[in-house]
Formats: sequence, structure tokens, C-alpha cells
Amino acid sequence: MKVIGVVGLPASGKGEFSKIAASVHVPVVVMGDMIRRAAGEEGLEPTDANLGSLAGKLRSERGMDAIAFLCIPEIQRQAAPLVLVDGIRGDAEVMLFRRTFPGFYLISIDSSFETRLMRIKARGRSDDFESAEELRTRDMRELGWGLGKAIGDADIHLSNENTLEEFSRSVHSLLKHLGGSP
Repeated sequence: MKVIGVVGLPASGKGEFSKIAASVHVPVVVMGDMIRRAAGEEGLEPTDANLGSLAGKLRSERGMDAIAFLCIPEIQRQAAPLVLVDGIRGDAEVMLFRRTFPGFYLISIDSSFETRLMRIKARGRSDDFESAEELRTRDMRELGWGLGKAIGDADIHLSNENTLEEFSRSVHSLLKHLGGSP
């Protein structure tokens, strides 16, 4: 099994990449789902503040690769030639995935601040917000987890500044190249 990961700043397009991969039957393991599951177990509402705080707490208590560690059994359960990990937030997670899955391939989804803010305002998730200041705060929190280093260490950088159709074509092409799309 080949494992690929997707990394990027909030609202860069990681979720869209994952939807496209799932549409061609690539199993997707979402790291944020591990945090949302843990929040539910603790009775916390899935707000940005609660999820961010819980993610920080898990990393503080268990190490910067704590969320990646929670994903490994889920990845190993997949019986597909290619599995996608969505939502990598730091270089420690990348290192764990590279140690655990030989040939791990990291893809950075790159989008401007303005594009990401527009997307956040439009998507309406429970952990979203509407101000530029809140996006800057979230960016800084995630960069503090090693996100910038992970983005810099990506094997490929995929721009997501144009239409969803253009991004979809790029993703399909990349997945075909990696062996996960017809």
C-alpha cells in the first residue's frame, strides 16, 4: 500500500483534494476526524477553539505526532493500493508517516490568504469563522505545530487558486501519476 498525505494552511483545499480522491475510490483518513472524535468523547462542542485546544493538549501530552499516531491503525485497516491522509499539521507527523509507511508522499495544497478567507466565509463548518484576524490566529496556531516545515518538506506543491474544475483536473492527474486513479 502506498500512503500519501495532504498538507496546507486552513481552507487551502485539503478537503476538496480528499473529496476528489474519494470519488475515484481512494480511501481517505482525515486527521481532523480523530480530533473531532476525541472532542465528542470528552463532550466538547466541535468549535474551532475547542478543537484547537484539544489538538494542542493531545500534542502537549503525547508529542507533536500524537494525531498522526491515532491515524496509523485506521490507515493500516485499508485494503487499497493507495490511501490518502488529509490534514497533516506538522513535520513531526510527516516524520512518523515516513517511518511507518515507506515511500510516503507529501502533497502541499497552496492557496493565498485572501482565497482561503473567502472559502472559510462560504463553507459554513462548525469550526469556521469569518474574520481575517481569526484566520491569522488559526494560521499561527497551526504554524506553531510545525505546519510551515511540513509544507516546505512536501514532495510536490499543488496550487489551488483557480476554479474547482481546474483544481480537480490537477488532482486527477496527480492521483493517476501516483497510481490511485483510473
